[in-house]
Amino acid sequence: MNYIYIGEIVNTHGIKGEVRIISDFKYKKEIFKNGFNLYIGLNKKKLVINTYRVHKNYDMVTFNGINDINDVLDYKGEKVYINRDEIEFSGILDSDIIGLNVYTDKNIGIVKDIMKTKAHDILVVYNDKKRYLIPYINEFIDKIDLDNKKIYIKEIEGLISEDWYINIISCYVWWISKFINN
Repeated sequence: MNYIYIGEIVNTHGIKGEVRIISDFKYKKEIFKNGFNLYIGLNKKKLVINTYRVHKNYDMVTFNGINDINDVLDYKGEKVYINRDEIEFSGILDSDIIGLNVYTDKNIGIVKDIMKTKAHDILVVYNDKKRYLIPYINEFIDKIDLDNKKIYIKEIEGLISEDWYINIISCYVWWISKFINN
């Protein structure tokens, strides 16, 4: 099975077995549906969604056959996954991007991480010598070729800088954002 992380159960809600899931998954409307399978925790326990609603920043879910808070208390703090093989998405998932080679007219490096920011996502690209931070937006991304595992980016002055001080500043910004987001 091909599991994809979608969020975490942060708490219970009420006494009838409802859980609060915090998730920034792009395609929530496609997975949080009655009858869809979620996989919980390290053992990937399969639970089927019974009801779904949004409450504040949370995705509120109940599961088939679970009607009591005591039955979901053990799931608090557990990670939530979906099985990629059970659904087709209309777009590209973050997990599809990780590991792709990034190119302009030459190979820049490999996407190792996707940094989440309030404005937009940022691709964290490494090669043997440097790390580059590339905004994951249409203005910077020319083409994504999943079949050949390549991302082509537009050549924008200063985006792929060879100056050491620019790279140090970008590393510092990356580190600060990781610290703030965690």
